[in-house]
Order: sequence, then C-alpha cells, then structure tokens
Amino acid sequence: MDIAEIVLQQIIVMFVYILLGWLMFRGGLVTEEGGRALANILLYLILPCVIIRAFYLEKNRETVEMVLMSFAGAAVVLGIAMAVASVLFHRRPTDNFSAAFSNAGFMGIPLITATLGQEAVIYVAAMIALLNVLQWTYGQMILSGEKSRIQGKAVVKSPVVLALIAGVLIFVSGFRFPPVVMDCMGAIAGMNAPVAMILLGIYMGKVPFSEMFDSGWVWWCSAVRLVIIPLITMAALQFIFPERTTMTAALLLSAAAPVGSNVAVYAQKLELDYRYAVKTVCLSTLLSIVTLPLIMLFNEILIAG
Repeated sequence: MDIAEIVLQQIIVMFVYILLGWLMFRGGLVTEEGGRALANILLYLILPCVIIRAFYLEKNRETVEMVLMSFAGAAVVLGIAMAVASVLFHRRPTDNFSAAFSNAGFMGIPLITATLGQEAVIYVAAMIALLNVLQWTYGQMILSGEKSRIQGKAVVKSPVVLALIAGVLIFVSGFRFPPVVMDCMGAIAGMNAPVAMILLGIYMGKVPFSEMFDSGWVWWCSAVRLVIIPLITMAALQFIFPERTTMTAALLLSAAAPVGSNVAVYAQKLELDYRYAVKTVCLSTLLSIVTLPLIMLFNEILIAG
C-alpha cells in the first residue's frame, strides 16, 4: 500500500469521527456545554496520557540516542513552523496558531507506522509532546494576547508540561508502572483521535456548511501549513540530518500534516471565534489528500538525487 492510499484511509476515518460528532450535536444529543466538557477531558486527561506513553520506552544506548535526536528534530521542525507562521500571520492569531501546529498526533503517527514502521514513531515522540506543550503555552499566548500564558507558574501548572516532565523522568529512571496502570493509560491515550475528531464535528455543527470555505484567509493558511512550511522543513532536515533518512521522513510526515484540531479546542476554551478555526482544520485536511503524498514524493526524489 502506498502513502497516497494510507493518507486517504486516514482522512476517511477522520471524517467518520467528525460526522458522528456533527450528528450528535445536530440531533441535540450533545450541547455546547457538553462540547466544552469534552474539550476539558481531552486537554486535562487524554493528552497527558498520550505524552507519558510516548516516553515509556526501554532505556538503552539506542533509545537514548533516538530520544535525543527526537528532541533535536522537534526543535527544528517546530521552530521553523512557528517562525514562518509568526512572520506571515502576526496580526491574525488563529491563522498563526493553525499554521504553526500540525495534526502530528492523529495524522502523523498512523502514517509513520504504516510507511516507516512502528520503530520510527520514536523519532516524533518529542515533537508530539513539545507540540502539545507549546500549544498550551505559546499557542494560548498567541490566541489570547496574554504573555502570562508562558510565565513560570502558568507553564509548570499546565497538564501537558507536567506530563512531559513525568515522561522524561520515567524514561531516564527506567521506572515501570504495574501492567494494569499501563493498560488504563493506553486505553485513555487511544481515545485521543476519536475524541478530538468528534469534538471537531460538534464544532462543525455550529457552522453552516455554506460558510465553511468562504474565506480567502482559510485557503492561504492551508497553503502555508501544507506547502510552504513542509518545503522549508524538508530543506532544513536534509541539511542538518543528511544521513538520517528514516528520521527526516518521519519528521517531515508530521510537519506536512494538516492543521491540528486543537486550534478549535483552544479557541473555544478562550471564548474566541472557534468557527473560523474549524474552517482551517477542515479545508487543510481535505487538501492534504493531495499535498501530503506530493511532499513525500518530492522528498524521496531529493534524497535519491
């Protein structure tokens, strides 16, 4: 199965979840307050479990090197994305957030597993953890305009930061939970994609379909997220990590993913226009059916050349 087919399958799964959320909201089975409660479950419970499990690895020389490289690659990928988004959308907070942070968790991990193997997921473990931390801190600062979001107390108290610290400590110490604890944590972490997409469907239920793609800014934001940032990232990864083709491919898959659905979650949390945020997620996801395979194909040509 080639990458185009894998991407298409993930898109279909994503939109099934979204449809279910949309039907629940439109059918009156989920209220706006219910959606807010679901967002809190995602932010305060599910995401911390995802982050901790990403670092629940057997500590040896190889995994230590992989984790260190994972952090180095994450710094490059996220640094480029945030810098480009900040320059192009410094006066448009939602577009800034949307372009900076991809859907690396739901779209990235399944694609990496299917195309590069389960062992390659470790290369994006730090990126997914740091992405969630940055969304909680830097991302909320962008959306709210409040610099206090990245001050010491606010950062340390955030669940995703605490989860990242816990994950690194568990990895370094080699600590192991009882199997029943890991089973529970794995089950909760497995809810990440369905809950995030169902929540997005609830948000979509509040936006008339005719207004979904009516803004030129939505198209421009999608182009930046899906084409401009991945191309710059591709060049940087090839220059900095020329011999690590598996790692660069894994990181590029995550970097080329569409807008992450958390932009709508945080927009609602801060009582902003999350309807516009939903538009950026939906359009970029649809367009990624074409752009993601093309980006990876171009990367293969670049490596072969």
